[in-house]
Amino acid sequence: MPIASPEVYADMLDRAKAGAFAYPAINVSSSQTLNAALRGFAEAESDGIIQVSTGGAEYLSGPTVKDMVTGSVAFAAYAHEVAKNFGVNIALHTDHCPKDKLDGFVRPLLAISAERVARGENPLFQSHMWDGSAVPLDENLRIAQELLAQAAAARIILEVEIGVVGGEEDGVVGAIDEKLYTSVEDGLATAAALGVGEQGRYMAALTFGNVHGVYKPGNVKLRPEILKEIQDAVGAKYGKDKPFDLVFHGGSGSLLSEIRDALDHGVVKMNIDTDTQYAFSRPVADHMFRNYDGVLKVDGEVGNKKQYDPRAWGKAAEAGMAARVVEACEHLRSTGTTSSK
Repeated sequence: MPIASPEVYADMLDRAKAGAFAYPAINVSSSQTLNAALRGFAEAESDGIIQVSTGGAEYLSGPTVKDMVTGSVAFAAYAHEVAKNFGVNIALHTDHCPKDKLDGFVRPLLAISAERVARGENPLFQSHMWDGSAVPLDENLRIAQELLAQAAAARIILEVEIGVVGGEEDGVVGAIDEKLYTSVEDGLATAAALGVGEQGRYMAALTFGNVHGVYKPGNVKLRPEILKEIQDAVGAKYGKDKPFDLVFHGGSGSLLSEIRDALDHGVVKMNIDTDTQYAFSRPVADHMFRNYDGVLKVDGEVGNKKQYDPRAWGKAAEAGMAARVVEACEHLRSTGTTSSK
């Protein structure tokens, strides 16, 4: 199947909310991790979301080039081609973009998609994220209004963050304090500024104790009931059930019961990066340790080309990451839900 059209992506999100499941949104930074994500979604028979962060986009352009737009365009072009061979629908997304990187990341990509749509083509990406968590809420929503109008014109869904995710990702650091919990007032302000769909479709990353990084289960103190409180308050005002399409950030270390509660409250997308990075790297470490004298030319020997060939350990890495994507689909109840069957 090709990369999801705007209509297919909208249907994906609608079905997820109606069915109380969510799509894993897998961060990738190379063709190998992209292929691993595609394989995982196909094996789970789940549609999915594959995304790049600012750092991932820089890396995709070449570590010495570090051009986010070049990397993003190259990633999307490659994904559009290879995704045709997997029997699931895939949406492409750009992850956290703070204010100081909008002009070098999201805004140029929106312009590229606008040009494509004007030619009768689909947008290059299906959604983009504006991360306004580091600025005051009124400024966050002011910028979100501008971006939502541009995204809607290019047939793209915008993701906004209302609240703060703790920890660090790609240089964006969130303190672990009371701001980790979005308030009902914040939710009402978001709906007042961005509407509930009539100004363009958007997803909202409301925070309920989320923290980026590596944590053991139970160490992250999540309060998913906050999501229900906000959905209920906004829904009562606008006459809509679960008006927000919600996004779950910083899920590593979350209890499965907490994840499932969040799904019941309208989460349709859950970002996964830390866990899939480890799942990719772990088989590589195993291969290197097991084949030490083959991957290195020890004591003047020649090594073993079959063992140091990047494809040898690369296949193992991709299989490990694909298995973690399958597990994510099971956790998020998206297994077997693809509309392409």
